[in-house]
Amino acid sequence: MINSIILQSSSLDNTIITVFLIALFIMIFYFGFRMFEMAYVIRNKKPLYSHVYFRLKRLNPNQQLILRNGFNFYSKLTKKQRRYFEHRVTCFIEDKTFIGRDGLAINDEIRVLISATAVMLTFGFRDYFIGLIDKIFVYPKPFYSKTNDDYHKGEFNPKLKSLVFSWEDFEQGYNIGDDNLNLGIHEFTHAIHLNSIKERDVSSTIFKDAFRELTELLSNSKPMRDELITSRYFREYAYTNQFEFLAVLVEYFFETPIEFKSQFPSIYNKVKQMLNFSYAKY
Repeated sequence: MINSIILQSSSLDNTIITVFLIALFIMIFYFGFRMFEMAYVIRNKKPLYSHVYFRLKRLNPNQQLILRNGFNFYSKLTKKQRRYFEHRVTCFIEDKTFIGRDGLAINDEIRVLISATAVMLTFGFRDYFIGLIDKIFVYPKPFYSKTNDDYHKGEFNPKLKSLVFSWEDFEQGYNIGDDNLNLGIHEFTHAIHLNSIKERDVSSTIFKDAFRELTELLSNSKPMRDELITSRYFREYAYTNQFEFLAVLVEYFFETPIEFKSQFPSIYNKVKQMLNFSYAKY
């Protein structure tokens, strides 16, 4: 009886030691990896990896058709990238609550195209869920906002973790693909920008650091600032404040990348760095 108790106690001790050693190994590996990746990020200004999945999710056939026919960026990706993109769109749809207003019924087209916009902007990110967004409200047309007692086409409210769109204007952003006006890109950029300030993940850190470098570049170069204004390439609304400036830059980055890169290569490259973008020839 005593021997049995001793054996059980010894076995328990061995189990505890084994669990402790495994936990210690995991902690050492985790912090070692974090330090290695931090060094990599500092040197290369991009994450060590962005796309690693245990199981890729699929959209249903109708949603796949909407993505193929209604979202041009998707068609520019490689076959492997399209599978990653579809997985992320599926996960984004599952993560967010879509709510129709003023009689608008939420359907697959709305879910897929709005989610695809978010996924496109964050395709170079590791964490692509944009944690500051829980709910996405969609109105059929411009809606009245209590923020400034006026009608809006889009709005991001970080306190309520809500993004609001006029569906009519969201669609218009993709009907003309090179006019540098895209409501979805603009409002999602606001959300990504504020989310990067709040979060500390590697993609958020790269985003806000690159934006800080961009603002410093412009602050220290009066000739570049003057060239921006006199070129009239960016619409005047871009100069409202830093948040609007960034949102407009990202619109132009996706809608007229060749012209953007040709006219302002240093600014274009900073936006590319912020988004960690190396897809579809951007």
